[in-house]
Amino acid sequence: MPRREAVLVAAAAVVLAVVLPLLNLLPAGSPLAVSNFTLNLFGKFLAYAILALGLDLLWGYAGVLSLGHGLFFGLGAYAMGMHLMLEIGAQGVYQSALPDFMVWNRVTALPLFWRPFESGAFTLLAIVLVPALCGLAFGYLAFRSRIRGVYFAIITQALALSAWLVFNRNEMNLGGTNGLADFKTIFGFSLHRASTQRGLYVATALALVGAYLLCRWITLTRAGKVLVAIRDSETRVLFSGYSPAAYKLFVFVVSAALAGVAGALYAPQVGIITPAKIGVLPSIEMVVWVAAGGRGTLYGAVLGALGVNWVQSWLTTSYPDLWLLFLGALFMGAVLFFPDGAVGALGRLWARARRLVAGPGQRASLDAPLLVRAPHGSIRPQGSDK
Repeated sequence: MPRREAVLVAAAAVVLAVVLPLLNLLPAGSPLAVSNFTLNLFGKFLAYAILALGLDLLWGYAGVLSLGHGLFFGLGAYAMGMHLMLEIGAQGVYQSALPDFMVWNRVTALPLFWRPFESGAFTLLAIVLVPALCGLAFGYLAFRSRIRGVYFAIITQALALSAWLVFNRNEMNLGGTNGLADFKTIFGFSLHRASTQRGLYVATALALVGAYLLCRWITLTRAGKVLVAIRDSETRVLFSGYSPAAYKLFVFVVSAALAGVAGALYAPQVGIITPAKIGVLPSIEMVVWVAAGGRGTLYGAVLGALGVNWVQSWLTTSYPDLWLLFLGALFMGAVLFFPDGAVGALGRLWARARRLVAGPGQRASLDAPLLVRAPHGSIRPQGSDK
């Protein structure tokens, strides 16, 4: 990783994981104080940013567009939610060891697949392994059949829709349309305390930094270079002796696991998880975050997730009827006017400003094509395919 990028990542980590929580401890009247509500809201946005990183690694670097990542997000959130529901115990409305919705539905014994989630250690493993194994099974079948492009996007969308229909059924014993809610503790700590929410925020911030470092490391390895080559021309990669299906499966599993971690961090901070987060619309919104920020940059995906969700929070509060119109306009604008996202648009503006203020000699050097090393040691201008 370049030194400048490492410094920026370290500075962002300090601001997110140290400075903001300290500002939350200031008295409410202080001008720099960050309220509990704002910190909790920003923690939810950071969880979304973790998901956006995984999706950008898949779409921005490997060129595989998934419209079903809401499923993997929901699997991680439900895994955490099941453990939190079991932690409630007899503190529920019906004072039963079973979750309240099971008592309401006249379930007499805890279903077998719920029992392992009584263990906190198993839950922590499940929030990573369940989405990863689901992504492994689906990705293996899809990539082995050489499904790609718009066809892959369509079947992932169908996957999200199917999962949404299944999770809505009361027979699944997952809360039906109401989902899992009214969490009270997490690993013994009360969720109603500001200190617990602050701890969850710090954990989410650290997880975001770790996810960024993991994705950045992957992009800097040989596997990352192959992923970019697959995005640019999968046929050439295949003829070069590599297996595009294996690389795409690898990055799809990593992306699914990151989405599961994001969902697990989202559920206790928001206090509820429903099938609405698994469906088609949330999955499309996740793609909009990456497209608006700038795919293929990682930090663009993070900024897109934070920015779009901040605007959503403001619009749904002040102008609730305009949010969906804004989302549609944002997606159309990203496709038509700035396909490389806000990061790419700002980069072009910065380059244009440098040309305007530069002298004649410097302007010629800025306009000259960047020379890159082609195969077999030859030098060619960037953008040339010969």
